[in-house]
Amino acid sequence: MPLRRRWYDAIFVAFFAVNVGFVTYIFDLEQIAIPDTTHFRYPIWPPRPLVNLVHWYGDKWDPLLMARPPFWKMTIWIDVLFFGPFYVAAIVAFVRGRDWIRVPALIWAGMMMSNVLILLMEEKYGQWATPHFPMVLAANLAWFLLPLAMIWRMRHDRPFTRMVTT
Repeated sequence: MPLRRRWYDAIFVAFFAVNVGFVTYIFDLEQIAIPDTTHFRYPIWPPRPLVNLVHWYGDKWDPLLMARPPFWKMTIWIDVLFFGPFYVAAIVAFVRGRDWIRVPALIWAGMMMSNVLILLMEEKYGQWATPHFPMVLAANLAWFLLPLAMIWRMRHDRPFTRMVTT
């Protein structure tokens, strides 16, 4: 079934594109390029204005992002090494309607939901709890809800194939 007849899949494609084009390889990569936000030099990538944007968000809303403890850094590495390539593959698969993305999509959804729940628990009750939890929750909610929707979307063995009855 072509993408134009699967309007709901365009939401996933847009989400994957934002993640690969901004979140993973700019927002998250900044956290690898700059391990300590108190003493750093601007890296070649991401560009200075985008580094400043990440730091503004962290300083204003999200102390955990600025603290960058080891477990947080591991979630960033997972995003850069695994989720980023998944987003590229998922864009291709969703646009072309390829059923082979089902299992990787289900794995991604479970991992993403786990990561988000762990991070939100730290954001609410942990050592680096934010005083602005509603804002941080709102900023992260898509990364819980879209994977949940993905599990629903991939519930059939052949999610992109319309079965024809005779």
